[in-house]
Amino acid sequence: MPPCAVLDSTILVSAFLTPGGAANALVDHAKAGRITCAVAEDILAETARVLLTTLRIRRRYPYTDADVQDYLQGLRQAALIVSDLPPLSGIVRDPNDDMILACAVAVSASYVVTRDDDLLALGSYEGSAIVTPEAFLALLRNAE
Repeated sequence: MPPCAVLDSTILVSAFLTPGGAANALVDHAKAGRITCAVAEDILAETARVLLTTLRIRRRYPYTDADVQDYLQGLRQAALIVSDLPPLSGIVRDPNDDMILACAVAVSASYVVTRDDDLLALGSYEGSAIVTPEAFLALLRNAE
């Protein structure tokens, strides 16, 4: 059974913007079934909001709204969509990050993959190791 990981919106945005990068490699692993990627609808909504409304990103990277919708549809097909999140609050400084941990708790994820320093500082939460995409890819390589 493949390891289960929650990918937060920083990873999903990075995967979209940087083909060939570590975050994109994780999405590819999910699409190939080598990992179980769990995401809450709120994580997908935050990913869409960042990609569709952040002008700094829109100016730097050439993509259309349709590209974003296609990407999100592909994620929905490749990921386990978690809808029943346990109520968590006050675990992380940014309240939006609590949803990431709630998603991990809901599916008993082995990993939370993020670049968010507040989450990474925790190290782990309720049995989920909190790691960068590069660290997670190294763990996957070592497990082969």
